Amino acid sequence: MTEKQPVLFPENREKRRAIVYIDGFNLYNGSIKGTPHKWLNLQKYFDLLRQDDEVVRIHYFTAVMHGNPGTRQQVYLNALDTLERVNVIIGRYKRKRVECRVQPCAFGGDRRFQTWEEKRTDVSIAIQMLDDAYQNECDVLVVVSGDSDLVPAIHAVKRRFPEKIVVVYVPARDRDRGAATEMRGASDRNATLPMALLRKCHFPSEIRDGVSGAIRKPDSW
Repeated sequence: MTEKQPVLFPENREKRRAIVYIDGFNLYNGSIKGTPHKWLNLQKYFDLLRQDDEVVRIHYFTAVMHGNPGTRQQVYLNALDTLERVNVIIGRYKRKRVECRVQPCAFGGDRRFQTWEEKRTDVSIAIQMLDDAYQNECDVLVVVSGDSDLVPAIHAVKRRFPEKIVVVYVPARDRDRGAATEMRGASDRNATLPMALLRKCHFPSEIRDGVSGAIRKPDSW
């Protein structure tokens, strides 16, 4: 991803400065998976969602599946990289073995199987939030996740900077996932991420990136 320069705004601005912190896989599994909204323009979405704020930066945290540059995920990351205020932060995957918990499973051999676990995302979000708060880069921190591992980071921001507002949006389409009671309780304000707004915020089918020509929406999306 290309390194982006800070977006500067006039000192006499009237709106509060907001930075958005997105747990990419939490967003995908909670709100995007199985919908026609995979080609989502995050900058447009959060500009519409936070109209009372000046969204100065959007940090999108994810990990690249198997490191394949031709995947649909990588195409989407290339599209995000064309947005001036979106910063993509890449973590990594680690192999791990887990045990199948489905009791009626008919498999008679080893019930343990290999899968992939995303690493570093929670720590990366926490560090970025605290760094932005200490550098006074924002007045509002908007966290898009229901993962309670981020609660200590929210508490640290509020303890050191009680004047800053922490808003949590939980990506969820079902009641159990949307509960996220610890995250909601740690924040100043919280809501379930609005699904109705997603359809208004797609990229165009073809994006000119100024480097390699065009980035095209995957056919299956």
